[in-house]
Amino acid sequence: MTELATIIEQERDLRALALGRLSSRDLVFKWATRFFALVVLLLLGGVTIALVHGALPALSTFGLDFVFTETWNPVTEKFGALAPIYGTLVTSILAMLIGIPVSLGIAIFLTELCPMTLRRPIGIAIELLAGIPSIIYGIWGLFFLAPFLQANVQPFLIAVFADVPLLNGLFKGPPYGIGIFTAAIVLAIMVLPFITSVTRDVFNTVPPMLKESAYGIGCTTWEVVWNIVLPYTRTGVIGGVMLGLGRALGETMAVTFVIGNAHRISQSILAPGTTISATIANEFTEAVGDLYTSSLVALGFILFIITFLVLAAARLMLYRLENKGKR
Repeated sequence: MTELATIIEQERDLRALALGRLSSRDLVFKWATRFFALVVLLLLGGVTIALVHGALPALSTFGLDFVFTETWNPVTEKFGALAPIYGTLVTSILAMLIGIPVSLGIAIFLTELCPMTLRRPIGIAIELLAGIPSIIYGIWGLFFLAPFLQANVQPFLIAVFADVPLLNGLFKGPPYGIGIFTAAIVLAIMVLPFITSVTRDVFNTVPPMLKESAYGIGCTTWEVVWNIVLPYTRTGVIGGVMLGLGRALGETMAVTFVIGNAHRISQSILAPGTTISATIANEFTEAVGDLYTSSLVALGFILFIITFLVLAAARLMLYRLENKGKR
């Protein structure tokens, strides 16, 4: 009995030692992950503080007029962010209008219609688009896309919509080739692999039984996609779209090459314009004077706020959709 008691006591000690080690490792893991999360928050806070500090001279000088003024004149030190804000929002919206239908169409084709032998090659080709440097997109847009649009597409659009109310203002003026419309097309191509990859992956999570049941009662492929696939994956699809929108809002080099870099607001989307990121990239190295530099930093702060608000709105939308789906 004494030996048995000793053995039991030893086993207890070994278990306690093992549990102590596991508990220590779990505690270390817990604090390590908490530390990394705090580092992210600290970095975000540091970036925010740096932007606010750098933008204060411009914001204190111009106030809210900085946001609502179109003038950008380094010689007289009169700066307004309205034209870059307008260009950023318009190019991003146009890129989403072009890129979302194309991306969803590719994802639907890959998951529902494409032969199995072609799914992997096409999927890899789409994903490779995400690895192309943005400056390559800019060079391609400047030397190939812009001349093609100037010679073929833009004159056609100007002629077609010349007598159409409202639209004639959007498609008017000489065909420059470069401009907001060209930048939007380049951005649409750049966000396409991100949206396509995410939507394809979430489409593949739809249980085959749901789709087979729909086909079994006579639904067409379109009806299955519209009534089964998209409702089941709407949260993931919106997440992919917002990922692409975030990329479009902050893109710099590709847009700088093809947008024309003109600090003015034009009714026509064929006219040259500028974006916040393009303005910073073009002028930061040439900024002379504290007010000029501060104005560029203020543009970066505004872009930070726009991106934050867009992503926050997307997160709120996803949260509401998730709660609606649970009810």
